[in-house]
Amino acid sequence: MKISVRVRGEWLQVPCKKGDETIQWLSEESVRRYFRLQSGSNQQRLKTESILSVRKTRGGAILDPKDGVADVLDDNDFISVVLESDKPHPVTDQPQIKYIPEQIAASELPTDQYLTLDGNTLTPDDLVMLGKGSYRIRLSKESEEKVVRARKIVDRIVRENKDYLWITTGVGKFARTVIPQSDIEAVQLNVIRSHSAGVGNPLSPDKTRMLLALRVNVLAKGHSGISLKTLQQYIDAFNASCLPWVPEKGTVGASGDLAPLSHLALGLLGEGKMWSPKTGWGNAATVLEAYNLKPLSLGAKEALALINGTQLISSFGAEAVVRAENIAKQGDIVASLTLEVLKGTSRAFDESVMKLRNHKGQQEVAKRLTALLHSETYPSEIAESHRFCNRVQDAYTLRCCPQVHGIVHDTINFVRGILTDELNSATDNPIILSDRGEIISAGNFHGEYPAKVLDYLAIAIHEMASMSERRIERLVNPAYSELPAFLVKEGGMNSGFMLAHCTAASLVSENKVLCHPASVDSLTTSGGTEDHVFYGWICSTKSSNSCRKRGKSHRHRASRGLSSDRIPSASQDYSTSRRSHKSS
Repeated sequence: MKISVRVRGEWLQVPCKKGDETIQWLSEESVRRYFRLQSGSNQQRLKTESILSVRKTRGGAILDPKDGVADVLDDNDFISVVLESDKPHPVTDQPQIKYIPEQIAASELPTDQYLTLDGNTLTPDDLVMLGKGSYRIRLSKESEEKVVRARKIVDRIVRENKDYLWITTGVGKFARTVIPQSDIEAVQLNVIRSHSAGVGNPLSPDKTRMLLALRVNVLAKGHSGISLKTLQQYIDAFNASCLPWVPEKGTVGASGDLAPLSHLALGLLGEGKMWSPKTGWGNAATVLEAYNLKPLSLGAKEALALINGTQLISSFGAEAVVRAENIAKQGDIVASLTLEVLKGTSRAFDESVMKLRNHKGQQEVAKRLTALLHSETYPSEIAESHRFCNRVQDAYTLRCCPQVHGIVHDTINFVRGILTDELNSATDNPIILSDRGEIISAGNFHGEYPAKVLDYLAIAIHEMASMSERRIERLVNPAYSELPAFLVKEGGMNSGFMLAHCTAASLVSENKVLCHPASVDSLTTSGGTEDHVFYGWICSTKSSNSCRKRGKSHRHRASRGLSSDRIPSASQDYSTSRRSHKSS
């Protein structure tokens, strides 16, 4: 049997005969081979090295040195050997990731579940599920035909030796520089390498999968001039979860997400780093080889076809809007429960009143709150207990929930519509119109649409978080709630929810900073050619972060439990009422 072993980022294949050797022998043999193959190394260096641990690259399980190879490993398995000297210096060095635990299901992907991409019907929910590894992907027959037709136009231009912008010329400031036909393939590689200039930590496997799937969907429209062979290699890499190292930062979005999409292509060219559940992080060529995949070999225009587009902004935005929808619904439920425990009234949500202000979101939230609260069908004991109290009206954070939460829901729906259009848009340049036999250089790569709506999304989700934090204040403050301070018995001995409110206040304050619109900024790039940029990537990340913080606040409240047995008297009615709502 043969085992692939990684030592300091290099892969070695070590034969183990029948596998009756031990893990200790395998690791020591791997280290010996590593130093023997390094130029200028010597045996003296080998004697000073000590093995710290041996792990399976898939899942990161530690292997016992005394175990037999055949007992714990399969033929063609992958392991990582970590040397004692590999440990980073605690002051001067950055911590190194020695292995990355498997981040998708152990079975990798269901073999019988496919999502067909045609460039027209992908939804944000589909993309999120693709990121989680729920489906493999394939092209529709119609998309394959469109891709082939567009590619024929590119091949004809090259064959006829015509000077055509960005097909037989350079890019950006070099768009008027004619490239000799003999150098066209080399130019593709140079473009990918030179544009792979991102920095920062790599995207997580699920986000890289989303990015890769979305790029395939856009290419499937048949307006990019990509060859069907190259597109199929992208699909094969996705289906095998061979995911290139794509740094988080380095895109301004003006000509699309050039840097991250270049890193995506670079890995599939067999350069740089790549991750898969089978190998962990390793050399891209080695990881591809482990799945019997060949590195890309690009023809004319294919480099640009792979790197022009708004797919990083849009994929992050799709995840943010799906999360925001879940958070907004949770927010309505939490608000209704809070209103009840504070003995508020649902009369402000009267249907006739809501119809006098014709906003869809406001009316939907009012219906949701009313359904959750007191009704003739499901009467609430708390609501009954204060039917005849002298309280005239509730605070805005309770009474105005439909008005504030409503615009949040409307905003999310608006953002979803724009992003769904963007997921299914041709964002390449130049655009190939095969039905007219034309190639047009335009600006569909400009990401102002997703950037603006994601700024809008961040502002909207902040308002829901802000309302939620103010309701927490009303719950824990006895001056407002008529409940024990910080919802705890024996105040002083216990702090109750005092710091839970501080955490919520901290997150809401951070959200205020994240609400600053990034898309209003602009710095000219590419020698003045790209003279209006908008930082859509920042819009997408801060929207995503805002949704995470809002979600954490919800989870924190749920985990602490508003109906804890530490809350006296009123909580008992609240618990009874909540069970009644659950059955409804």
